[in-house]
Amino acid sequence: MILDTLNYLLRFVLLVFFQIAIINNIDLSTYVNPYIYIAFILSLPYNTKPWVVLVLSLLIGMTMDSFSSLPGPHIAATVLMGYSRRFYIMFSTNKDDQNAPIKPSVSTKGPIGFLIYALVLVFIHHFMLFFLEAFSFNQFFSTLARIFFSTLFTVLLIILGQLLFYKIAKK
Repeated sequence: MILDTLNYLLRFVLLVFFQIAIINNIDLSTYVNPYIYIAFILSLPYNTKPWVVLVLSLLIGMTMDSFSSLPGPHIAATVLMGYSRRFYIMFSTNKDDQNAPIKPSVSTKGPIGFLIYALVLVFIHHFMLFFLEAFSFNQFFSTLARIFFSTLFTVLLIILGQLLFYKIAKK
């Protein structure tokens, strides 16, 4: 229990540091803004209490907002993603898996299962984040393009991180 908590605390700090110190300082394109810090919420075990997921989403969103120029969009987007995560898990897994300490990853869900899980939740996060940043529908299609390309690139980075840092389960 204590080791798991320390592991998640370390993951929280490393993902936020990597996002702030490295990813935010790389200018890829107007349409590609990856946010890998949300991998923290994606990797929480299925049986994590919903209120814990929301509090952790709030904390990581607040941490990201404290280093950005706009107050609030990361909080709103990350909390929405954490809230949506519960419903995605309810509809995509059986009751036994929902109550098990299974950590969503490429090795536990399989490549396609994790890809769909990550795409859905990252899309929800990016949709909320980019429309809050734009705060208008004047650039609707431009914002949709940012959401689409940033979602794809974020998921690609998260899956690469999964393949590099997680053990692949043998069947």
